[in-house]
Amino acid sequence: MPERSSVLLVGCGHMGRALVAGWCRAGGDQPDIRIVEPDPAQAALVAQAYPVTVGADLAGVDGGRAADVVVFAVKPQAMPAVVPLYAPLATENCVFLSIAAGRTISFFEQLLGPAAAIVRAMPNMPAQLHRGITVACTNARVSERQRTLAHTLLAAVGAVEWVADEALLDPVTAVSGSGPAYVFLLAECLAEAGVKAGLPPALAERLARETVAGAGALLERSAEPAARLRAQVTSPGGTTAAALAVLDGPGGLRTLMADAVEAAAARSRQLA
Repeated sequence: MPERSSVLLVGCGHMGRALVAGWCRAGGDQPDIRIVEPDPAQAALVAQAYPVTVGADLAGVDGGRAADVVVFAVKPQAMPAVVPLYAPLATENCVFLSIAAGRTISFFEQLLGPAAAIVRAMPNMPAQLHRGITVACTNARVSERQRTLAHTLLAAVGAVEWVADEALLDPVTAVSGSGPAYVFLLAECLAEAGVKAGLPPALAERLARETVAGAGALLERSAEPAARLRAQVTSPGGTTAAALAVLDGPGGLRTLMADAVEAAAARSRQLA
């Protein structure tokens, strides 16, 4: 990261705090971090935890000072009111980085001006543990230096992939952005099924949680594809095969997951 890059973070909810935590623990030259957060409780929380400047608005964090990167981390529905406030910062030396679902590059160009350099990114919830994955794309105004800086900031909370086709951000949102909720639902359903099968609730919850977490860790560390790992657990005619005959049968998990991802991708397109 260039020495003392100036980062202006707009919004400091769960994902905003995850980013700040990543930037502060990344090592090397920590950026100069200024945060706009109107919620007093959220502002106090981040100000106490990290060496940052926090204010309720742009003026409160020395708004006249230039920023190398402006990171928009507010909810998508708040963007139309928030983004125009930062149009004066749109110079060739500043890149705008959005992590809002559904808000397109053209949306930001309309509010910030056609000369604005825009990076649109979709991180996911495991960023809170530096285990996230982010997919990003840029408009033509983003320089190589700005892309590198954006990559460094995003990599502080996990892996980063870049795509040239912005339309891919909708299915990306549906798979990795929303994906943690699918995994949590799996754990929730597995625990409920265990209780229905006769397990005490606390034991069912523990078994489901540890099984999902352990399987995820195994998937990460193994070079084998998920399908092969699944096959290794599935003895012909055994208990797992009996369960998979239901889960992977007609109208089963594959169909449900495909429908769920398509519904999420369609909603992402609607938000645009």
